[in-house]
Amino acid sequence: MKLADLRRLTIKKRLKVHFRLKNGMECIVTEQGIATVPALKAVPDFDLEEELASAAEFLIEAAPPAQSRTVQRAEMMSLAAASPMAAAAHDHDDE
Repeated sequence: MKLADLRRLTIKKRLKVHFRLKNGMECIVTEQGIATVPALKAVPDFDLEEELASAAEFLIEAAPPAQSRTVQRAEMMSLAAASPMAAAAHDHDDE
């Protein structure tokens, strides 16, 4: 799962997705597909794509706020892969 896949999912399903970074900070991908790290105060010394690849757990919030739920990496990958736009994007990655 790539950050672009997660961004497409949050836009299409109107979700906020939170995941923890290795340094303890949290990344939030908003309903607009924007990835933010609220605690970030300077230029980051990490790559969000790499941090996402190592994330094991995700908190999903529906918009407007409903019940939040925590999902494991396998389920999040399944949700991101189910997005038709994500599948189409993968067809062109090697070109």
